[in-house]
Amino acid sequence: MKFTFVTLFKNLVNGYFSDSILSRAIEKNIINIEYLNPRDFSDNKHFKVDDTAVGGGAGMVMNPQPLYDCLDSLKKSDEDTHIIFLTPVAKQFTQRDAKRLAKKSHIAFVSGRYEGIDERVLEEYCDEVFSIGDYILTGGELPSLVICDSISRNVAGVLGNSDSLSVESFETPLLEAPSFSKPQNYKNNSVPKEYLKGNHSKIRSLKLALSECKTKFFRPEQLLKHKIASKMTNKGTQR
Repeated sequence: MKFTFVTLFKNLVNGYFSDSILSRAIEKNIINIEYLNPRDFSDNKHFKVDDTAVGGGAGMVMNPQPLYDCLDSLKKSDEDTHIIFLTPVAKQFTQRDAKRLAKKSHIAFVSGRYEGIDERVLEEYCDEVFSIGDYILTGGELPSLVICDSISRNVAGVLGNSDSLSVESFETPLLEAPSFSKPQNYKNNSVPKEYLKGNHSKIRSLKLALSECKTKFFRPEQLLKHKIASKMTNKGTQR
């Protein structure tokens, strides 16, 4: 799978892929990363990519010409490229989106800067637009990395053990149960005793209970979804 980062600041992105799981995925040619800088497509003699906002307002806006030419070049090289813009003015990215997008062959992330991107660029080239939360960042590079990471780990072969995907938070409405490692007792703080007895049925029951407690505390709306889904499942079974 190929990811293209359209960004003015490549160095903010490329270091993330130098270590750990995604680095190994690149070495195995499971994923491929490339970069395009809109500044390289600017027809301004000073390679400017921004200008004042029409209608007034604070700050500068990324103007259309460099991005038009950049994204036009990208589409001509691969018409199947799925172009995603990152902006707080969008629906929030979810695990469901990550799994769906992992089936694409080529995704491009367009990172805005300054006060944003001229809306005409989105209208012309945007396939999807995402936010990663209700807060403002200085640019789209971090959201691009977050979404790329989330999609990548759902690409076949990226994770060493693909079974781990099935037990993560947001695969069901419940948050993932707490995890523990060895030693069993550390500074007089022990893991739950049920985890040590080898009864997998009881361990599953305990993990479900702990998962429900964690969800109730941190994400009560998710617990409500779980209860509704459980009721629907029970009704189906009774029929």
